[in-house]
Amino acid sequence: MKVQIFVPCFVDQLYPTVAFNMVKVLEKAGCEVIYNAQQTCCGQPAFNAGFWGESKEVCTKFLNDFEGAEYIVAPSASCVGFVRNEYSKLFENSAHLQQAQKIKTRIFELSEFLIDILKIDDLGAKFEGKATYHDSCAALRECKIKQGPRQLLSKVVGLELVEMNDVETCCGFGGTFAVKFEPISVAMGEQKITNAGATGADYLISTDMSCLMHINGCLQNHGFNMQTLHLADVLASGY
Repeated sequence: MKVQIFVPCFVDQLYPTVAFNMVKVLEKAGCEVIYNAQQTCCGQPAFNAGFWGESKEVCTKFLNDFEGAEYIVAPSASCVGFVRNEYSKLFENSAHLQQAQKIKTRIFELSEFLIDILKIDDLGAKFEGKATYHDSCAALRECKIKQGPRQLLSKVVGLELVEMNDVETCCGFGGTFAVKFEPISVAMGEQKITNAGATGADYLISTDMSCLMHINGCLQNHGFNMQTLHLADVLASGY
């Protein structure tokens, strides 16, 4: 199966290892991975900031970059959720509407692609440690992803997964929300790491690096001895 990957801005600029690990996982699952080096952004930052005109230009490029791709996989529920839920709105009454409607059925977050499309939950990963899982708002609320990541993690040899209290509560990042409403964002982040720390876990895992960046900052500021990992990092371990 041929799969085109989309590498989000956060991952490309700050956490490229996540993208490499996603490729490892997809290849382990038997996929032929294709990377279009001309790709840029999905357009979400400009859209969320109210710059719909500028966002539409970026989104149009995204549509053209992935035209004809049977499957598009990204290590970010945030980007996937944006393409699925907002492109049709952005391109309403536009010549690109049909493209927008098609692409939202072909783009998947990594865990849901493995579980729902490839029907694979055991990738032979090995990772020693105790971990807790954070549901990103985009994964849980925009993409309806809940059990998939947990199912994949349950098959990782050596990994003990424990649930934290209020697991579905936002971590406080929310893109520019963290900048515009810093005190609220920080308080939400502190609540998240308190609940995570109470599990006794050594690692906190999620599908979105934006959440993990925010949570990691809170952990470091409060001296918590816990590491944050993307789901792809764990699934790529041990082989």
